Amino acid sequence: MALNYSNKTDKKAVSRFKKKMRVRKKILGTSERPRLSVFKSTSHLYAQIIDDVSGKTLAACSTVEEKMSGAKNKEAAKKIGAELAKRAQAKKVSQVVFDRNGYRYHGKIKELADSAREAGLKF
Repeated sequence: MALNYSNKTDKKAVSRFKKKMRVRKKILGTSERPRLSVFKSTSHLYAQIIDDVSGKTLAACSTVEEKMSGAKNKEAAKKIGAELAKRAQAKKVSQVVFDRNGYRYHGKIKELADSAREAGLKF
């Protein structure tokens, strides 16, 4: 995958994009083990389970949903991980590959992963 960005692009964004591509070239979500992808914006947290072979999202959860609104911290990450695991198990998905999407594995990302594991997802 070619990295295309201009000289005006923020260095922080370029750095995260490079890390993301380094991680993504090693990870592929299949129908047996789909990919759990996490995205973190400044105000919200998003997580989805994706089958890369068919190109479909099997389950998704975020802080944008009314049920999860208001919380934007580690507690919200715990709720999202648990809810996403519930939705995945409803679709008969028990094993996933974790895609941290270029973010460091600490804080909200770690809380989301731990709560998904506690709720029954294996990765």
